[in-house]
Amino acid sequence: MDQHEAHAALMAHRGHAGHGGHGDDAAVFRKKFSLSLILTIPAVAYSHLLLELTGWSPPSFSGSNWVAPVFGTAVFLYGGPVFLSGGWAEARRRRPGMMLLISMGLLVAFGASALTSLGLLSVDLWAELSTLVTIMLLGHWLEIRALGQAQGALDALAALLPDEAERLGADGQVEVVPVSELVPGDVVLVRPGGRVPADGEIVSGEAELDESLVTGESRPVLKDPGATVIAGTVSTDSSIRVRVTAVGEDTALAGIQRLVAEAQSSRSRAQALADRTAALLFYVATLSGAATFVVWWALGDLNAAFVRTVTVLVIACPHALGLAIPLVISISTSIAARAGILVKDRLALERMRSVNAVLFDKTGTLTRGRHVVSGVIAAKGTSEEELLTLAAAVETDSEHPLARAIAAAASDRKVPVPTASRFRALTGRGVEASVGGVEVAVGGPALLRERGLDEPSELVEATNAWKQRGAAVLYVVRSGEIIGAVALEDEVRPESRPAVDALHALGIKVVMITGDARQVADAVAARLGIDEVFAEVLPEDKDRVVVELQQRGHQVAMVGDGVNDAPALARADVGIAIGAGTDVAIESAGVVLVTSDPRAVVDVIRLSRASYRKMIENLLWGSGYNLFAIPLAAGVGAPFGITLSPEVGAILMSASTMVVALNAQLLRRLDLRRPALETPPPAGQSQEPVAAPARTR
Repeated sequence: MDQHEAHAALMAHRGHAGHGGHGDDAAVFRKKFSLSLILTIPAVAYSHLLLELTGWSPPSFSGSNWVAPVFGTAVFLYGGPVFLSGGWAEARRRRPGMMLLISMGLLVAFGASALTSLGLLSVDLWAELSTLVTIMLLGHWLEIRALGQAQGALDALAALLPDEAERLGADGQVEVVPVSELVPGDVVLVRPGGRVPADGEIVSGEAELDESLVTGESRPVLKDPGATVIAGTVSTDSSIRVRVTAVGEDTALAGIQRLVAEAQSSRSRAQALADRTAALLFYVATLSGAATFVVWWALGDLNAAFVRTVTVLVIACPHALGLAIPLVISISTSIAARAGILVKDRLALERMRSVNAVLFDKTGTLTRGRHVVSGVIAAKGTSEEELLTLAAAVETDSEHPLARAIAAAASDRKVPVPTASRFRALTGRGVEASVGGVEVAVGGPALLRERGLDEPSELVEATNAWKQRGAAVLYVVRSGEIIGAVALEDEVRPESRPAVDALHALGIKVVMITGDARQVADAVAARLGIDEVFAEVLPEDKDRVVVELQQRGHQVAMVGDGVNDAPALARADVGIAIGAGTDVAIESAGVVLVTSDPRAVVDVIRLSRASYRKMIENLLWGSGYNLFAIPLAAGVGAPFGITLSPEVGAILMSASTMVVALNAQLLRRLDLRRPALETPPPAGQSQEPVAAPARTR
């Protein structure tokens, strides 16, 4: 059964639109299940079923023969309308499906049992009717509870957001204000152990933040000035000042919640298949029931005709089939959300199982999208520490990304940085300033050409190696003399190599696309073991690369984070957006990774394969059971002494539902926790062996 139809039927039965959310709906189903279970116990105890199965009979008293009918009717009237409403809705739309088939089974069982209690028929199904309603309520309670867990994980985070924030005024004084009063541009103080009240950017201080509730990452993440922080995360060890960039519905948390809602409302190919199977089963059951009645009536056994027909229609009740797909989907959505994977489109999650090529955008995906100092070399007479000291002193006042990388390198190495004066930017060439009364300039080859300087021979070998792998090289000039050089490269994420290796282990080709120069792309590809590289690709041509891979027969998943990745994300069989990326990229993707860890792509594939396997297992069990049981219920095996009574058929049907539910729950054993990485090597050194050159385009 489509869980949305069950939900709508429940809401209609309750008389409102269900504004309470999945948690409230699950509580209602739990209440209905619990009370139905209590009412079912005497119905079963005083039924013929228990006597036939165990030989035990309950205490007899005047009117005890009415215990099963009274309690069975109570269960039917209390729990049945939830499903009957959905069946009536399908009948009015003239689109028979699971709800109508379930309703038909319940009505037939109730009618046959009522006629039997009145002495007009001999098909006592009060116990079966009661257990059917109760088990279906149990199944839908489990389903709706699972469906709400993805949202519940995020709601738990929202509930932990602080009610108040410490806002810094213009005079630097701290004032405590409600979080609702914060606006973008405000600066707030987050103390050790405190929660970040809104999305923002660190303006001063550094701290390790616990982001586990949002990203699933168990280890705290070091954040320094310029880093973005997410509302609800915890500063574990230090105070930081954060400039607010988003509040309310504009925060990352609110966006994630919207994505979860979209995922829960989307339909999948497997769900559509289950619905079509149920529609087909409705016609099969109806025709089988009619044929069964006609054949047994023609054979002169009117009582058998009624009994067999009722058995066929009751057994065809497809609640096992109805739970086969939705329960797996809702559990997989929950597992994904807890691992920092937001599934916007369930069909995208299904398609990931058949992906055989993953296309990574380089910058911001395999790399951090920011430069770091990867090499320092000093000329004779100058130490590397002195060189970095002078370079950092000059670059401290610059806002250029390369300047910030040099300043960060000096800070990491704890190099003392003196204060510079007379700072001046040299457009297109570099910067210069006075450090301790000496003129120092930092810049690239254009700076050397302008000043007629030749690179010292002792630097050439190192700088040529840097240039060959695509690094930016900046020279440090003191008093008109080159005293050394610094290499800067886009920092490769430490998680990238394990991600590529894991994809290879799954038999998946890894491709990289970038607008960067050929040598830069080849260097990154060699380090990571990339299979194929598309370099110097214009933004508008990225989707053309996706088409080319598809024309070669590949099922392509595209992973990106930028505005220029959006067309390729939309063109790919599955688009995967890095959560730190742009809104345009996220809107174009079917799957969003809350973290920027490329290993999450491997998790999506593993989850897709595991969930699809469970869907197929459940679908085969749910439909296969009916194909096997309906002919036996119709009496096909009667000439050979093989019959299936209504009681046994109902028990087997209930058992099939529990098998499907338990099989779906086994999906929770899938472990998507990513192992912690070893401490990365010093800048400029690689802990991975250099791979063979990738195929390039």
